[in-house]
Amino acid sequence: MDKSKYQNYADELDELEPYADLDPEPAPARPVKTKHKSMAVQQFNEKFIQQQDDSHESVHFTYNPSRFEAGWLMSTLAGFLEQKWISDVLSKVKVGKEANVYLCRSGEAVDAPLAAVKIYRPRMLRNLKNDNLYREGRASLNADGNIIRDLGMLKAQHKRSLYGEEIRLQSWIAYEFLSLQKLHKAGADVPRAYEMGANAVLMEYLGDEEGAAPTLNSVPINRTEAQVLFKRMLENIEIMLRNGIVHGDLSAYNVLYWQGRGVLIDFPQVISPNGNRNAWSIFRRDVTRLCEYFQRQGVHCDPAKLASDLWHRHGYHIRPEVHPSLLDANDATDRQYFEKNLKAE
Repeated sequence: MDKSKYQNYADELDELEPYADLDPEPAPARPVKTKHKSMAVQQFNEKFIQQQDDSHESVHFTYNPSRFEAGWLMSTLAGFLEQKWISDVLSKVKVGKEANVYLCRSGEAVDAPLAAVKIYRPRMLRNLKNDNLYREGRASLNADGNIIRDLGMLKAQHKRSLYGEEIRLQSWIAYEFLSLQKLHKAGADVPRAYEMGANAVLMEYLGDEEGAAPTLNSVPINRTEAQVLFKRMLENIEIMLRNGIVHGDLSAYNVLYWQGRGVLIDFPQVISPNGNRNAWSIFRRDVTRLCEYFQRQGVHCDPAKLASDLWHRHGYHIRPEVHPSLLDANDATDRQYFEKNLKAE
């Protein structure tokens, strides 16, 4: 089974209609010369096909997925089911390029009737652009959320092997889970994160059984409500900065609106204000995008001034100090910055 077949599966996952059953290995129309596959790829293929068996038939979800999607769900949610985090999957509430979100009936381990599970695509089925922009300055994390120090694992990531890509995906997921936990504890308006799986995060659900909370960009609000909500959004940004977090993709599309509250979501790409050379420009973009929505609702604000004031208020500089390994020797600005700091020492 080649990569193009996997991509076809990914395209199927992007559809809102029920999934069509897929033949896992159609016979080629004519003899095809095959290339040698590494043992890791063969093992991945075998594991992937095994997941398409009928073992899911012993568990009956309220949500009725196709055969392929059922295998994908069961392989991901088995741990959550066994540990009583969830007891049922009720519906699919969001389809995205990097992940799908499902509404679940909570299990005994969750003190709320409903929960949401965000399931990421396998790394080879995703097409996340510019992920290196956000990974700069971030340590790689394992499935337990701990920093990876194993040289073999780090080398696999550097080589972008199949195994290395799986590690990179898990690190991406761990950053979302840990950021949600940290910010929720700090008082930010984010979903409570319950548990992290191999390629999923179980979290608080915003909405009811009739439907999930809409994103802020789709909600018309009056000017008075917009003023109050905007003020609270700025407070959330300050909470993030106090905790060393820049969202990285903040806009009205990544804020849920529920019962008069704005709740920030989607945190896998978070960066450190001090650890990434592009932190200031990314933060300024976040503030600008959010302001653009509120300006359309009648809120008067100056995005550039707001971003600068917030950034400096929390002790960050427009061009923060970075480790020399993150500087580009071929970049004149980076070279000038390095030489200036070298003289200062």
